[in-house]
Amino acid sequence: MRKLLLIASALVLCTCARPPTLLEQVRAEGELRVVTRNSPITYYLGAAGPEGPEYDLARGFAEHLGVKLVLTEAERFGDVIGAVEGREAHMAAAGLTVTSDRAGRVDFGPPYQQVSQHVVHHRGRPAPRSVQDLVGKRIEVVADSSYVATLSQKRGEAPDLAWTENPSADAAELLHRVARGEIDYTVVDSTIYSIFQRFHPELRVAFELSSGDALAWAFPRQGDRSLIEAAQRYLEGLRASGDLDHIMERYYGASVAFDYPGVRKFMADVRTRLPAFRPQFEAAAKRAGIDWRLVAAVAYQESHWTPDAESPKGAYGIMMLMPETAELMQIADRADPVQSISGGTKYLWRMRQRIARSAPDVAEPDRTWLALAAYNMGYGHLLDARQITRLTGGNPDRWVDVQSSLPLLMERRWYRQARWGYARGEETVAYVRNVRNYYDILVWLTEGRAGGSTAGPVSAVTAEERPAAPAVPAAAARS
Repeated sequence: MRKLLLIASALVLCTCARPPTLLEQVRAEGELRVVTRNSPITYYLGAAGPEGPEYDLARGFAEHLGVKLVLTEAERFGDVIGAVEGREAHMAAAGLTVTSDRAGRVDFGPPYQQVSQHVVHHRGRPAPRSVQDLVGKRIEVVADSSYVATLSQKRGEAPDLAWTENPSADAAELLHRVARGEIDYTVVDSTIYSIFQRFHPELRVAFELSSGDALAWAFPRQGDRSLIEAAQRYLEGLRASGDLDHIMERYYGASVAFDYPGVRKFMADVRTRLPAFRPQFEAAAKRAGIDWRLVAAVAYQESHWTPDAESPKGAYGIMMLMPETAELMQIADRADPVQSISGGTKYLWRMRQRIARSAPDVAEPDRTWLALAAYNMGYGHLLDARQITRLTGGNPDRWVDVQSSLPLLMERRWYRQARWGYARGEETVAYVRNVRNYYDILVWLTEGRAGGSTAGPVSAVTAEERPAAPAVPAAAARS
């Protein structure tokens, strides 16, 4: 017995003497310290507070661990890895591509996203087709980025390949420089290009410099994988629940299959047509507690800001109101832009409120995207799409799942059992996508940022503070 007690005491002493794991340290401190960068693909301050795909993922991980998220923003991209190496942060969530050089300095967690590296050029100039075509050209990339490592590898194909590393610019600035003709080419991730191409429609992808690059979080190299293993379990849970797809759709979904040539016309119309109607958009949106740029985006999708626009089905005016909708919204003259904007804004607000009452668990921005779908196709068809989403195992409270179900309303086996019958669901998916893109561009043009359409369309004004019926007046990034 004495011998057993001595062994037990030794085990206790051994356990007590063991240094805590990184996961144990995080939980003991009650906070997860994360270093990141300010960009639309990582973290930024939006209308409703902190946003961005990396922010959403990191915040969820901190909640998963039961601790507080503490973000540190690195001034330069090269400082991100250094902050992890120096134990200034428990991890880095900054859109980091896994490279052999970085893997020698930090440990990477499991990949959560795949990207490609694009060589980007101005559409008005001949497009390079290979690495050899880049020789002798003005190429500028973000310093300390994965693009530098890829270009270095490509010297095997083109020994004379040369480029400039910019230590102060981010990818957004370099894309702007290509658009202005100040440099010939730059290299950016496909995610970055998908966001900023909407704001620079003159940009085009020449070719892929690399593909299938993994993005992952970085952790200190200390032989302790406890926090990495916790991150793996968390990300596996996100994939299984569909939350990871939901986050990615939230920030990148609107840019898929967008009519990029139409962006040039939209930007021209912002300069020439929007000023005449902006006061009316702002006034109507303020009454409804909606971002005026969202209302303007809807109006552009409907009529391209044309007061006398008319559809074969009878929709009319700048908001393309049907006669029955105008009557419901107490609009006497659909041709009057002031009345049309007021009625359309109130109708959009009405769709949001119906969703809020019938499905209170729907959060922003999904509630707004669902409301846009209802504005376009009718509330009944939206209910049918949400029911189909349930039947197919999706989440009817998430736009990413509902938009996958909308095209099924065009298939006989589905619309025959739907209460409201057939609907052109694919058109509604495109409608919402286009409105989201127009909204993003308006935000970028009016605020000088490209944060993405996330939680911004709806203000903090509560439903009780809004009038039941508005009066009808006589309206960067890096990798």
